[in-house]
Amino acid sequence: MFTMKLRKVTAAAAAALVLSLTATACGGDDNDSDTGSGSGGGDKIKIGIKYDQPGLGLKKPDGSFSGFDVDVATYVAKELGYKPDQIEFVETKSADRENALARGDVKFIAATYSINDERKQKVDFAGPYLLAHQDLLVKTDSDIAKGTDLNGKNLCSVTGSTSAQNVKNDIAPKANLKEYSGYSECIAALQSGTVDAVTTDDSILAGFAAQSQYKGKFKLAGLKLSNENYGIGVKKGDTATVDKINKALEKMVSDGSWDKAVKDNFGPANYKNEPAPKIGDIVQ
Repeated sequence: MFTMKLRKVTAAAAAALVLSLTATACGGDDNDSDTGSGSGGGDKIKIGIKYDQPGLGLKKPDGSFSGFDVDVATYVAKELGYKPDQIEFVETKSADRENALARGDVKFIAATYSINDERKQKVDFAGPYLLAHQDLLVKTDSDIAKGTDLNGKNLCSVTGSTSAQNVKNDIAPKANLKEYSGYSECIAALQSGTVDAVTTDDSILAGFAAQSQYKGKFKLAGLKLSNENYGIGVKKGDTATVDKINKALEKMVSDGSWDKAVKDNFGPANYKNEPAPKIGDIVQ
């Protein structure tokens, strides 16, 4: 009799333990989601951006962020279920973008991230969400109207940039190339007259030209020297997140938020942007 009672008690305890563990496991899943519940009690999403590109991704002195990439990332995060105060922006420099995604440091990256075949071997891309072009930024009274006008002129870009080398190798072999550590230094050199032109993506140049201290001083040459399809980078294999981001980007275009973001961030530079690209439409 005693043995039978013990067996019954043991079975009941085991059943209770299983139920307890099941409830705990379910509760843990609810509180540890990174796919976007928005109301998940303190859930955060980490998004990679640039910190030093006015008009695209800029960390301001007060700690806030501004720029077209920031606006796109914030809109996408909202569609994934996150409020602005649940977003943590993480600086992702160009050389570390693939590693940041592979390590899981960020959920996705919106940082002038051009889609190309080499990068697609390492990460997946949503978008594109902007078609940019390599261009020149010159003073408003400059007579530089085409690439060959750079022969004998001083051309600036950042150290290691392919943009300036492309111009020197293919368009203006007699241009005097000057390289600085950042585009801010190139812009300062353009303002002082040390250089005659700065080259990189037109969106980046427009972002600098749109700053209040430079308003009316610079213009884009509008040469369209290359096509740069900006995509949102996602960890390789995370197709579910890619699909969600693509739907968010389509909605951003359809409800007018995309156009507003372009105007807000690039308007003062009179940036003649391309229309919003269709998802998956890569311009070669």
